[in-house]
Amino acid sequence: MLTLAFDTATSVATAALVRDGAVLGERVSRAVSVLEAADELLREADAAQEDLDRLAVGTGPGSFTGLRLGLAAARGLAFALDLPVAGVSTLQALAAGSPEALPVIDAGRREVFALVRGEPVVTAPQALEPAPGAMCVGDGALRYRGVLEELGAQIPPDDDERHVPRASFHAALAEDFGPAESVEPLYLRVPDAEQKR
Repeated sequence: MLTLAFDTATSVATAALVRDGAVLGERVSRAVSVLEAADELLREADAAQEDLDRLAVGTGPGSFTGLRLGLAAARGLAFALDLPVAGVSTLQALAAGSPEALPVIDAGRREVFALVRGEPVVTAPQALEPAPGAMCVGDGALRYRGVLEELGAQIPPDDDERHVPRASFHAALAEDFGPAESVEPLYLRVPDAEQKR
């Protein structure tokens, strides 16, 4: 079973090619380059798009534009290649990369998206209640390092890979594959453009 997985919800996009649980390759890029990264992964694995069996895509929460780009890419590929798709929470993928950590994604507007007691929330970083000494990971943890450290959290160094929602974790977590149009983004608030109206 050959799975292409990608996530474009945060400032760092990831793509991975996984065969029967084994990661054949993984790339870190920008959202606009995720399909190019996927194409490189296929070429390196000596595979073609037609060899793909399914897709896994990050559903956020995260950047509205990034999420729409990722979902549009997944829907386009799924339609062209007749592939089933599964959506995976970007927060869950971050948590899979660091199981004991609190995943925190920068939400803009001086807020973060976080996984609190298993549920995705949007909140001010200072309103988070990490356990003393708890690890926080993600671009939100990096942006609000000072605030979170004051709350007693530990943040890995900026270049630590635990801050990246790896697409290989999306592939591992993906379930309930089905029609691409049934995969919806996880928005925890209205997009900036709509709020300004």
